[in-house]
Amino acid sequence: MGSWVHTSLSFTAIALLHLLVLVSGRKPTGARRSRSSETSTGTCDFFNGRWVLDEEEYPHYHPSTCPFIEREFSCEKNGRADQDYTKYRWQPHDCNLQRFDGKAFLEKFRGKSFMFVGDSLSRNQWQSLTCLLHSAVPTAEYNVTRVGDVSNFEFTDSGVKVMLDRNVYLVDTVREQIGRVLKLESIEGGKLWKGIDTLIFNTWHWWNRRGPSQPWDFIEVGGKIIKDMDRMLAFEKALTTWGQWVDTNVDPAKTRVFFQGISPSHYNGTDWGEPRARTCEGQKEPLLGSTYPGGLPPAVGVLKNTLRKITKPVTLLDITNLSLLRKDGHPSIYGLGGRTGMDCSHWCLCGVPDTWNEILYNFLRI
Repeated sequence: MGSWVHTSLSFTAIALLHLLVLVSGRKPTGARRSRSSETSTGTCDFFNGRWVLDEEEYPHYHPSTCPFIEREFSCEKNGRADQDYTKYRWQPHDCNLQRFDGKAFLEKFRGKSFMFVGDSLSRNQWQSLTCLLHSAVPTAEYNVTRVGDVSNFEFTDSGVKVMLDRNVYLVDTVREQIGRVLKLESIEGGKLWKGIDTLIFNTWHWWNRRGPSQPWDFIEVGGKIIKDMDRMLAFEKALTTWGQWVDTNVDPAKTRVFFQGISPSHYNGTDWGEPRARTCEGQKEPLLGSTYPGGLPPAVGVLKNTLRKITKPVTLLDITNLSLLRKDGHPSIYGLGGRTGMDCSHWCLCGVPDTWNEILYNFLRI
């Protein structure tokens, strides 16, 4: 946080004031952040903090100013009436995040390319970034194109390209005579990632899918074709293959690599201390404090262990815990499927992914 202002209040008085705020049941608010505050990864953990209500500076944009938000994330347009979920700011304990500045972004990265690679959570973050930029320069011309699984949002004046490659496993899924094969040690899709200035990867959302929604029939690993295997081990193997691709193909002088982290879901209220809640429906406030009662999903540990083995620089956007605290940020019944398609996995826009991108922006400024 910013510098402290010294007062004559005693420690006891301060503690009593803090207690009164908690007893009153007020929503968490924080001191207004200086727009010029600097951040430093050497001295500050961007991901250790709390959510504070900031009605003066948030949200970054109104959904109506971002006409290309997909219905899946367009909660207000789908009927969600409450607004507080759009007004929370992530406040690290030991520093302030620089507020996202779309105009400065487009100027600093003129002619540069950014690509999100992953599943629909990558699309969530991709749409957030395009909205953050478009709302900063609403009259700027842009083109949106799609070739195969790659979507490209380009600001024609600055030449900034914000791209999305839909690749849910990062490794290859190939249709062969026996059926669709998930190849845990093959990553031919990586040819699309070469030459990009900034890459932001993500995978996890699809690894536990079974039945009709599972997009493969067999797994190939170690030169063998098998029907199935432990999904966490498969996830780890795929991450290892991806890490080898990074070490072999990325030139850190030309390309920065990020990993989005594990975006959590909220389908069991017991995890956040509300046993009667079976979904995220009706949640209107984040959890207070900095720690999620249900702990982190096991995939986080697997991801971090794999990242440690990569020799080239990869920055983890460790968004899991801060997102776990936002049980209020999902579409729930205001998503693509309405009341028949409860969505406690994706995120409303505007909303939590804007914070992911604000943290990304702070890393990119360094």
